[in-house]
Amino acid sequence: MEQEQAAKARAAIIPVTPFQQNCTLLWDQATKRGVVIDPGGDVPQILAAIKQAGITVEQIWLTHGHIDHVGGAAELRDALKVPIVGPHVADKYMLDHVVESGANFGMTDVRNFTPDRWLDEGDQTQIGELTFDILHCPGHSPGSVVFANKEMGFALVGDVLFNGSVGRTDLPGGDHATLIRSIKDKLLPLGDHVGFICGHGPGSNIGHERMTNPFLNGAM
Repeated sequence: MEQEQAAKARAAIIPVTPFQQNCTLLWDQATKRGVVIDPGGDVPQILAAIKQAGITVEQIWLTHGHIDHVGGAAELRDALKVPIVGPHVADKYMLDHVVESGANFGMTDVRNFTPDRWLDEGDQTQIGELTFDILHCPGHSPGSVVFANKEMGFALVGDVLFNGSVGRTDLPGGDHATLIRSIKDKLLPLGDHVGFICGHGPGSNIGHERMTNPFLNGAM
């Protein structure tokens, strides 16, 4: 059954920006309808990946408001004529200052924007026949959200949790204790079998991180 569920979706990761952020193209295999998660920049590469996959992108989802995750969102929205969904409204101050943030890293082709829909704990998003539950997981940023699909045992966690690490909390609005609480209260209960794509580097699964992640097992 799990294999059958997993076959319902496909994903492609497009590393973007000098931060090598995992922009993710996710689509429902049955309908070929998809979503772009965290288009941080390099929009021509994202558009090329969409064309190569042969899918119709209907939405843009954002896990949080940091520049490496949202820098290309306004440009991609204009190119695809689709709505931007997320993150939580607590990250609004970042989206109001995308141009300023981009200038700090030499990213000049970015724009401030407002999402078409903010997300909160308990909300759901849908693409094709796939439904994702929204978990509000502050700590890395105040408005970080996670997209979790229970049927497939799969989540998109942004920069909340990484393979062997957790999101940095030294940026404005970050708080380490809040982040660890978000992970332990929201992500670990999803179950050890749940695999995830994170914002940078290779993905993992909840069970592996519960056992080996030094930030979660008391080693740090």
